[in-house]
Amino acid sequence: MSSFDEMDAFEGASLSARAMAARPMPYLDGLNPEQRAAVETLDGPVLMLAGAGTGKTKALTTRIVHLLNTGAARPNEILAVTFTNKAAREMKERVSGQLGEVVEGMPWLGTFHSICVKLLRRHAELVGLKSNYTILDTDDQLRLLKQLVSAAGVDDKRWPARQLAAIIDSWKNRALTPDKIPGADAGAYNSKGPKLYAEYQERLRQLNAVDFGDLLLHMVTIFQSHPDVLEQYQRWFRYILVDEYQDTNVAQYLWLRLLAAGHKNICCVGDDDQSIYGWRGAEVGNILKFEKDFPGAKVIRLEQNYRSTPHILAAASGVIDGNEGRLGKTLWTAKEEGEKIRLIGHWDGEEEARWIGEEIDSMQGGTRGMRPVSLNEIAILVRASHQMRAFEDRFLTIGLPYRVIGGPRFYERMEIRDAMAYFRLVVSPDDDLAFERIVNTPKRGLGDKAQQTIQITARANDVPLLAGARIAVETGLIKGKGGAALRELVEGLARWRSMMQGPVRTLEPEDGEVLDDGLPLEPTPRGTSDVSHIELAEIILDESGYTGHWQNDKTPEAPGRLENLKELVNQLDNFENLQGFLEHVSLIMDNDKQDAESKVSIMTLHAAKGLEFPAVFLPGWEDGLFPSQRSMDENGIKGLEEERRLAYVGITRAEELCTISFAANRRVFGQWQSALPSRFIDELPEAHVDVLTPSGLYGGHGAGSVQAGIETRAAEANVYNSPGWKRLQARQGQRGLSQPKETRNSVIDLDAVSSFEMGERVFHQKFGYGAVIGIEGDKLEIDFEKAGTKKVLARFLSASDDIPF
Repeated sequence: MSSFDEMDAFEGASLSARAMAARPMPYLDGLNPEQRAAVETLDGPVLMLAGAGTGKTKALTTRIVHLLNTGAARPNEILAVTFTNKAAREMKERVSGQLGEVVEGMPWLGTFHSICVKLLRRHAELVGLKSNYTILDTDDQLRLLKQLVSAAGVDDKRWPARQLAAIIDSWKNRALTPDKIPGADAGAYNSKGPKLYAEYQERLRQLNAVDFGDLLLHMVTIFQSHPDVLEQYQRWFRYILVDEYQDTNVAQYLWLRLLAAGHKNICCVGDDDQSIYGWRGAEVGNILKFEKDFPGAKVIRLEQNYRSTPHILAAASGVIDGNEGRLGKTLWTAKEEGEKIRLIGHWDGEEEARWIGEEIDSMQGGTRGMRPVSLNEIAILVRASHQMRAFEDRFLTIGLPYRVIGGPRFYERMEIRDAMAYFRLVVSPDDDLAFERIVNTPKRGLGDKAQQTIQITARANDVPLLAGARIAVETGLIKGKGGAALRELVEGLARWRSMMQGPVRTLEPEDGEVLDDGLPLEPTPRGTSDVSHIELAEIILDESGYTGHWQNDKTPEAPGRLENLKELVNQLDNFENLQGFLEHVSLIMDNDKQDAESKVSIMTLHAAKGLEFPAVFLPGWEDGLFPSQRSMDENGIKGLEEERRLAYVGITRAEELCTISFAANRRVFGQWQSALPSRFIDELPEAHVDVLTPSGLYGGHGAGSVQAGIETRAAEANVYNSPGWKRLQARQGQRGLSQPKETRNSVIDLDAVSSFEMGERVFHQKFGYGAVIGIEGDKLEIDFEKAGTKKVLARFLSASDDIPF
């Protein structure tokens, strides 16, 4: 709207209003036409459909500035809602910066919860509370629920209180009070969920307390049952602005609709293609039905992207086009074309981590067709947190600084530290710190008094805590349930230690490696146990009850913790015994204490939303991992579409360079399994993808014939479709990529005629590629490219033509 149009619009208005409209508005100068339309369309419902990187925060904050600068609303008449305190602070700072002064008197700019806290303080008595109510944290909430579960005679081991907490939270997200639980949910928590929910709410009322879910729920209840209160706030809030509308749950949606029914001046900003939080109650349908909820709504699409190159945007659009439940938009950019999306397949997850480490190292020098990139400008975005372990181990080994965003690093995670403490105590019974960590983890009924008794007994007898615990149990100092549980732990630690194999000879063969004397090595166990250190780790975690603890935990974090524990056990396969593994972790963590300003960022795709990096790596694009099999199994097409939106989010985090990778093998439950490339890979438009074939990695084989569907892109990436892959599958009886495992009693035939020739290129699953430099029967000496010279049995090698790449 030009200045003349604005004056015409104010024809007949007061002199002050016309003067306000005639004032300079420099904050509008930097907006594109769509952004300006979203800012200047003040009255009536507006949906700002903002694609990734299209400047939606700039448009949203400028709209607030425009409301204040034109006099359309006073600061206390604007309700601006965000999801995080960080976003609220950023909004205030931007508004202040554009106005040139500190924003005062905007009490209703904040998160859903912070605003509802203020509202509920004013009207607490309408839901049976006092204005000085307490907000319970998660620990207090669980403690209260455990009391109710115990009083109801429910087996807490079979039906954990955490599961009930998650169920109640989901009901509150859907704005369901105890009297409105639908019949379909009546069987929740062994059919006692609705009754316990009602008891929980009554107990909260008696305590004059609320949990976080109550803040929205109580305000929705008040607005629905007290029209006079609702009408008051409908008059007050002349303009409502909502950020990340696609992430709202049912309770937030109802709260907003009720408030907006007054002036109907609601502006929601969001992107249906970035709705990735369905697992925590977000309803993408809220944004999809905006025009139905608010008849006459104006939908303004922000499609000019300021972040990514055309190739990156085209690739992201190609993937998201596979979703049916979307409003649709076409992102474009004025940036130069840049590099295509890079796609590469790897033999296994470890090779994927090695290659990415080498790429990052080379990118700092300005190779790979782009400017020099600092570590701070690089991100690795994974679908599941357990994927981080391979990258952390690799980066620690090569000294590449990194940070984990959105959570602790792998070896610093609570469940990993707990498991490591068990392992440490088995290896070293004198480790008092490890004992203190696990003595009541999981819960064994050992309170502060019992643990103090152990401390006193240990000091009195001048022995470590574990020995003190044994004495305390044997002399009856700790009795009852706690004493029985402590005895079981002490006996378990002794049993696991007796099962531990002794130090293995340094040159123990791996998959057919042999000694110079021509005889396979055998481990020299301390005892008679045949249990490997990998099996022992699983036994320790199972028999201690630690694995069961997380299996029974029904919180959203529990499945991820179990996956991390599995990944920890898988990592043991790279070491000869528990002690060697523990030493390795201690050394790499100690070496990493030096801080560095520039670090590679590693995070999950969910944690990356809202961030951007010049270079992004997206590893692990394999069906079952991404898209997540669990998500598809639990939510069907809806789950698949959310996974696809997650892929869209991942690609659009990249500004200049985006690399997608997958591995032909992943270790699952300690066993190698073949994996298919993600179905999302074949949704990438071919014109915007560059398939990489690194020299020497796969022997330089061609892709083979091109087939339709998922096999097409896999073949192009030199995976699965080469003649060698087919021969290997046929030879191994369709067992995937796994090679035969070495047996301890392998016999070397010195009279055998080798099928390999001097100088021939060969492949070994662990050692990689090499050349034959010595032959003695079926014992070969190989000069491996990465592992050095080793002697290996011929049956554990593949000729270069028999490998699948």
